[in-house]
Amino acid sequence: MKVLVSGSSGLIGTELLKQLKAAGHQPIRLVRTTPKSDNEFQWSPQEGRIPEGIMEEVDAVVNLNGATTSRIPWTPGYVKKLISSRLLSTRLLVEAINAAKTPPKVFVSGSAEGYYGNGGDKVLTEESPLGTGFMAELTNDWEQAAKKANIRTVLIRTTLAMSKNAIALKLIKLMISLLFVKSLGNGKQWWAWITVEDHARAIVHLIENPNAQGPYNLVAPEPATCEQIFAALGKELRRPNLIRIPAWAMRLTAGSAADQILLTSHRMSAEKLLATGFEFNHPTLSQAASYTVR
Repeated sequence: MKVLVSGSSGLIGTELLKQLKAAGHQPIRLVRTTPKSDNEFQWSPQEGRIPEGIMEEVDAVVNLNGATTSRIPWTPGYVKKLISSRLLSTRLLVEAINAAKTPPKVFVSGSAEGYYGNGGDKVLTEESPLGTGFMAELTNDWEQAAKKANIRTVLIRTTLAMSKNAIALKLIKLMISLLFVKSLGNGKQWWAWITVEDHARAIVHLIENPNAQGPYNLVAPEPATCEQIFAALGKELRRPNLIRIPAWAMRLTAGSAADQILLTSHRMSAEKLLATGFEFNHPTLSQAASYTVR
């Protein structure tokens, strides 16, 4: 299949291009800069520009556009970017899909764990209700925009993407290596996670599965708390985990992002994804920690 990908230069997008090629598909990139190859096409969500007829040339569309939440603290200007980078791109893609005479077969659109708000210790399935807070509101708006596509639509609720190249993981490994950090806050909050490789493989799997539709938690089957993730990485790094960074210090340095993404709890279930027949390459935290460090 020809698969049109937005946000392909990011961590997940780069891996997705690799996994699409490995599966025998042809990735086509939407880029904001001048195209450098035949598989790149320029667009501008801010200006509402997308190549005419592009949707009639592809079989699937994957929307990974969105400013990273890992850049903290969130200034008022960056909060606006978090919103516009997700909504403008999604709306433009949906408009182009719906306007096509022969549209793609499937639209896979980004979403996030933030949909659930702070879930505490509850197991969060795709049927769990919408949470509260900025990220819940933004993620819901993001999903609602994607749902307007008149084709099979899959919403990928992303989680902590574990990779040696991930900004968040680089910071965590630095905290462990230099400061022997044990956790952020009390460490009891659940951090949903998945390796970047499995994340990209899951997207390809959902594209290929004609019965896949609606939201999917892109999360590994082994749940883990913040403290457990720090411990697994500490073991791989051969560093002790001794110091908890208190919640007040996180709020002081990270601002609103502390409560929205670092101290909040997401104990997400992978059962719906597993039910499609997807097999993880890194189903356990120890495997993911090794993948992230080595």
